[in-house]
Amino acid sequence: MAKKNLTLVTEFILIAFTDYPERALPLFLLFLFIYLITLLGNLGMIILIHVDHRLHTPMYFLLSHLSFMDICYSSVTVPQMMAVLLELGATLSYTRCAAQFFLFTYFGSIDCYLLALMAYDRYVAVCQPLLYVTILTQKTRLGFVAGAYIAGLLSALVRTVAAFTLSFCGTNEIDFIFCDLPPLLKLTCGDSYTQEVVIIVFAIFVIPACLVVILVSYLFIIVAVIRIPSAGGRAKTFSTCTSHLTAVSLFFGTLIFMYLRDNSGQSSEEDRVVSVFYTTVIPMLNPLIYSLRNKEVKEALRKILNRAKLF
Repeated sequence: MAKKNLTLVTEFILIAFTDYPERALPLFLLFLFIYLITLLGNLGMIILIHVDHRLHTPMYFLLSHLSFMDICYSSVTVPQMMAVLLELGATLSYTRCAAQFFLFTYFGSIDCYLLALMAYDRYVAVCQPLLYVTILTQKTRLGFVAGAYIAGLLSALVRTVAAFTLSFCGTNEIDFIFCDLPPLLKLTCGDSYTQEVVIIVFAIFVIPACLVVILVSYLFIIVAVIRIPSAGGRAKTFSTCTSHLTAVSLFFGTLIFMYLRDNSGQSSEEDRVVSVFYTTVIPMLNPLIYSLRNKEVKEALRKILNRAKLF
């Protein structure tokens, strides 16, 4: 038995949802529907921002990149999830698992940085409206986005290298929907110090750092809104931030629950539910949040639909 437990793992088997084969087809159809809505919604948002000149502002420039990241983010995990459901399990090579882990971390990290940049955008719009265009020039916006992509790349590289230089031994079954950190840590053997370093590095340079930017930005926004004399003016000003606040609450709330907690004693079922929410549901909801609660987007969409009726 001891010899078996020390056998090194060269491939991983995803077994999530295989305990309930009767649910496989309904779940497959559900995730397929969600994935198609995610692709259509986010791609539609990107096209809408590109074709309507009224949306050529810093906020929508960042939103177009967020929509693109949501497409990539969802595409890394959802097709794999559907394959697991169809085949009642899926085998991934060590390299493929590492690649999926890297891409998922890369796109997820960029999502975090973009949401932080969007908070800064809201701060400038509310607190320094006369300097908004001057501060957030096209060069500045491109620099911010390039910085987010580079920071996401470095974060993903550090986390992937640290995670996949660990020793995996014993069982190679992952009771999860894709290769993510919490289920992988359960397969490691030996000293857990490296695992703790991986979690801390990811936590410090991504989630808390972005949350600090968001919280400080909204602290200044709240102070500025309170100083507006009329209640109508306060409500109108703060309404420009509600879509972003909703997206931030959903995304960071699930990330904090998943990664910044003690995973000991947590059930795989609970982890799966949370992971399904932030990998499939949130990317689908983001374009709905920004379209249903945003006057400019609704007007641009109405203009496109009216133009389509003429043909």
